[in-house]
Amino acid sequence: MAQTDTVTRILDTAEVLFAERGFAETSLRNITSKAKVNLAAVNYHFGSKKALIQAVFARYLDPFTERFHTALDELESEYVDRPIPLEVLLESMARTVLEVPAERNSLKVFMRLLGLAYTQAQGHLRRFIQAHYGSVFTRFAELVRRATPDLPDAERFWRLHFMLGTVIFTLSGLDALRDIAEKDYGEHVSVRDLIRRLRPVVVAGMNAPLPEPAKTVS
Repeated sequence: MAQTDTVTRILDTAEVLFAERGFAETSLRNITSKAKVNLAAVNYHFGSKKALIQAVFARYLDPFTERFHTALDELESEYVDRPIPLEVLLESMARTVLEVPAERNSLKVFMRLLGLAYTQAQGHLRRFIQAHYGSVFTRFAELVRRATPDLPDAERFWRLHFMLGTVIFTLSGLDALRDIAEKDYGEHVSVRDLIRRLRPVVVAGMNAPLPEPAKTVS
């Protein structure tokens, strides 16, 4: 077996197991057993479990970052000095997200991995993502700031994370949601249909009135 085949097999197996079980719950022996490789191969190619987790994310985030930068370049050329509308930014991000997993596993796996990066104690992973991919997310956040000038910075931070949570929950539970829609409502929903429905909800959430200040209890 060629070296690249071994690496691909390890990564394919690891990302599915991580998405199904979580990072802490998936051991290197779980991965090597299912991938039919020995532990030495994982150590040789990746060096550690942390490095393997980072490599799994890199397979999605490398092409995503490259394509999203390109998409934002095109939007900035089109709008020049004008703010890019929020719905246009979100549509561009959604389109890029949908394109990338077709080259790997499913969109569901990608979204579950992103969710785990937030919900499990993987500080090294958040540092890795910030160091290698922070530029595109910082750029997107700045464009969102220009599109929502009336939002205080702290409120925008929370709303961006509420948006991210909504997207991750919806797309990582895609199979279950489609089953419910079909059985209860007779709807056959594609991923693009779901994105079409999700977009106005997210835009409305980002543009919602500011919450009332908390009342001081005397």
